[in-house]
Amino acid sequence: MRKARILLILGIWIAVLPYLGFPYSWKDVLFTLSGLGLIWFSYMLYRGHKKEEGQGETFDNFKENGAFGNNENKNDVATGESQEHIK
Repeated sequence: MRKARILLILGIWIAVLPYLGFPYSWKDVLFTLSGLGLIWFSYMLYRGHKKEEGQGETFDNFKENGAFGNNENKNDVATGESQEHIK
């Protein structure tokens, strides 16, 4: 969140800079430095977002079936009961 706040402040700075009364030579340098700072902070924000995106949840693509190879009824498997418990 700190980087987003810096981007907001940099955006406000760039919006107000033309009206502050600096000489043209200073304005050119300040706009260039502000633009480079904006590029750098936005890249850092993007890089951090990509790291967070890559750390998503992982899910197993398979499900173990305990009734595989047994002679249990499909309804019993769905309810979690085996024939041994019914007897």
